[in-house]
Amino acid sequence: MPERYPGYDVLGKWNSPSFDAVTREVLARRLGAVPKRRFFTRGEWELLEALGAHLIPQSKRADPIPITPWIDAMLADGGGEGFHRVGEPRDAEVWRTGLAAIDGEARRRHQARFIDLGPPMREALLRDLRAGAAGDGWSGVGPRRFLIDFLLKAMAAIYYSHPAAWSEIGFGGPASPRGYVRLQLGRRDPWEAGEAK
Repeated sequence: MPERYPGYDVLGKWNSPSFDAVTREVLARRLGAVPKRRFFTRGEWELLEALGAHLIPQSKRADPIPITPWIDAMLADGGGEGFHRVGEPRDAEVWRTGLAAIDGEARRRHQARFIDLGPPMREALLRDLRAGAAGDGWSGVGPRRFLIDFLLKAMAAIYYSHPAAWSEIGFGGPASPRGYVRLQLGRRDPWEAGEAK
């Protein structure tokens, strides 16, 4: 599949009126201060990396967008959605339980860890979990909720907060400080990415 915005690099706006000092500071942290492991065990980290590689493949990217480190940092700092449902465990416990349950499903079905499964087996297992078909080990949060509301939601949010993903989708970054002028459908400002024909 050809690039939709060939040659576009949102970071080319670094010294333009599109980015202010606050924006540059946030982006510099995202690009240069990738957190070290503080929350997950080594096995949990490896499992989350394997899940990320399957759910958001980045094989064509020379420098994959780091996802696992930012989820780890969020949980190490006590973060999450900012709310949780009554009767559900806290986010940290949900993540540990969910990851252990995914690995438990792989072991139960295939006598192997998730990270040792091939893509077709991984895909089948994750499809079943999305449908709610799972064995024991899901106390507090079901497989569908964990997969969609925790795992996929966090991974997508982190992926699409990175400038490399912005360039990929033609996003010019925050509207502040420059703003946007041409708001009509099918029109773009001169500083926005041009879509390939």
